[in-house]
Amino acid sequence: MSKHYNRYTVTAALPYANGPLHIGHIAGAYLPADIYVRSLRQKGKDVAFICGSDEHGAAITIRAQKEGITPQDIIDKYNKQIGDTFEKFGISFDLFHRTSSPIHHETAQDFFKNLEEKGHFELNESEQYYDEEAKQFLADRYIMGTCPNCGNDSAYGDQCEKCGTSLSPTELIDPKSTITGATPTLKTTRHWYLPMNKHEDWVREWIVEGTLDGRPHHDPKEWKNSVMGQCKSWIDQGLQPRAMTRDLDWGVKVPVEGADGKVLYVWLDAPIGYISATKDWAAKEGKNWEDYWKKADTKLVHFIGKDNIVFHCIIFPIILKAHGDFILPDNVPANEFLNLEGAKLSTSRNWAVWLHEYLEDLPNREDELRYVLTSIAPENKDSEFTWKDYQERVNNELVAILGNFVNRAVVLTHKYFKGEVPVAGEFTEMEEGIIKEMKELPLRVEKLIEQYKFKEALIEAMKLARLGNKYLADTEPWKLFKQDPELVKTILNMALQIAGNLAITIDPFLPNTAKKIQNMLGMESLDWNQVGNPELITAYDRLAPAELLFSKVEDKTIEAQIEKLEKTKIAQQPVEPQKEETSFDDFQKMDIRVGTILEAEKVKKAKKLLKLTVDTGIDKRTIVSGIAEFFAPEDIIGKQVSVLVNLAPRKIRGVESQGMILMAEDKDGSLSFISPTGQLSEGSIIR
Repeated sequence: MSKHYNRYTVTAALPYANGPLHIGHIAGAYLPADIYVRSLRQKGKDVAFICGSDEHGAAITIRAQKEGITPQDIIDKYNKQIGDTFEKFGISFDLFHRTSSPIHHETAQDFFKNLEEKGHFELNESEQYYDEEAKQFLADRYIMGTCPNCGNDSAYGDQCEKCGTSLSPTELIDPKSTITGATPTLKTTRHWYLPMNKHEDWVREWIVEGTLDGRPHHDPKEWKNSVMGQCKSWIDQGLQPRAMTRDLDWGVKVPVEGADGKVLYVWLDAPIGYISATKDWAAKEGKNWEDYWKKADTKLVHFIGKDNIVFHCIIFPIILKAHGDFILPDNVPANEFLNLEGAKLSTSRNWAVWLHEYLEDLPNREDELRYVLTSIAPENKDSEFTWKDYQERVNNELVAILGNFVNRAVVLTHKYFKGEVPVAGEFTEMEEGIIKEMKELPLRVEKLIEQYKFKEALIEAMKLARLGNKYLADTEPWKLFKQDPELVKTILNMALQIAGNLAITIDPFLPNTAKKIQNMLGMESLDWNQVGNPELITAYDRLAPAELLFSKVEDKTIEAQIEKLEKTKIAQQPVEPQKEETSFDDFQKMDIRVGTILEAEKVKKAKKLLKLTVDTGIDKRTIVSGIAEFFAPEDIIGKQVSVLVNLAPRKIRGVESQGMILMAEDKDGSLSFISPTGQLSEGSIIR
């Protein structure tokens, strides 16, 4: 469906201000949104790119309770961390806002009052779960149980994060309060409900047919199958009334009489955060915020993960249309999930690559991560990030293809023409073919970005770098210079034109890299209107010195990141359960002494055994210990250890062992000596 838009409102899912960002968040919503927006800005489009932290809801209060601090402390901490991380990584929001701001509370309350006055809510009593120990009603996220759809025993009261099914708390099997762990009871309360069933007809028409109030609105074929499928499933099951208020003391207060102790439901409150953030941004920029939310020539696009589809495609649009004068989203290009090293990303299990840690561990490699995450983007199905794949893509594609081409073009120009852009001579059929590709490839990239196919768009953009490499390899200017310097001028001029066009084309994906190329080539801007121009780089201009765009990722860097994940995995393993109870009298029978290892050698034909001579203070005795895989004999001589001296002797591999060295075994199976912190006399008793 072809439609002209004068402006764009682009939103990215509001991250909960209760923890840091990981690469799954970035790949799912924020990086695709940023690529889309940067592409629009290149063309001079009027764009409002809006986000902010979601600072209400049960997730915030749960985190505060765990850390023993207030919800305000939590949101202040993580709003700053998330905002700083986005900025360092280069996500180019016009404004990163927060839903705790006064302008948001005012906007959300005005929305509620508008819908209440127009009769769009129903005030109903219902039975909801109540924690008798905590003396409070339980919001959806304060309840966990078994999902009736997939059997996941850690489903929340509003959604199963494993299968994505939207739930109500009473659907959970064996529900438990996340506050006390108690089984909640049902108790009567009163809430304002949004009767979504009354909106079902127009929602179906709008989503499935792409029409609104009898007029074309959007092309349903442009929506992802996963988005359309989830929406249809909801509609086909019949939309049900949904409570828009909650019994909580943290959030936007319900602005009507008789609503003491109640706040707005987070999925009414949070999406309105896009609007309140736009208000704040527009006021600072001297713009009219209503142009970006109420004019038909504005295109509204929500970038989210698949777990937020129904809220952005059904609940929020119903709220917007019920208000009466807001536009509805043209598209909601939700992504699937990103997995990590064979397992699902999990904040609770700390199984993640945290973005702020990546920026610290691998400084100045923002574009490398942007490239890899776009290359494996979970656009239509779940995908997987591995550190080995990261290394291979950076080294074999960014370094060897993109970086290599640009570097060669600039270095050769400096070598043969003192950095001055040479004048091109007559083009051959080869150059004419390159010019044709140089014009067509960026147009394919542009079309794919418009279709939210960022992975394919990046592949097409990289073809320019491959084209440049092939051109230099085929023409071999380093061999031609002595015989035909004029031909080399043409070759290097063309190579620089490819590099300049490459900078414009990759700018939405790799903005730092594009800027470096721009500076090297002396380009005034990365204006999309100049893309495809075979005279983009002006003859006689002087290039800046060559600068390496990327450096190889070394094995030790990858090994360190994998080791960090392995430590996380080990830390999550349960400890060995307690053994059966024993009596104090039995414990007293054990005689444990401090001993010093005098001699140590490997036991022949035994991989795990060391033969030790130990001074126990009582005597000097031989002990065979299974520690050879962890300690070299020469490293432990003189080491003080704990020795069970009254263990009955037994032969091990033909050597009589007269006691046992006590060791501590970690979750990963590694061993450590149990040694005194200071030097003690041999024979000192350990009680």
